[in-house]
Amino acid sequence: MLTSDGALDKSTSPCVRNCCLDGDDICLGCGRALEEITGWNAATADEKQKILQRSSERLEIRRNKSSR
Repeated sequence: MLTSDGALDKSTSPCVRNCCLDGDDICLGCGRALEEITGWNAATADEKQKILQRSSERLEIRRNKSSR
């Protein structure tokens, strides 16, 4: 995740220990795709930033759908 100064903390995963994949292989807990989860440790800092952005967008879309 991000440190207090906005830098990517390379030691932590965005996993929230609520792992359950939907029909599209997207985790309901963190919003990452299965490929993003399995590739997290090998991803560069830039790739991790992009994964975090996409996962955040997926979770927001899911929240908006469920609030209707």
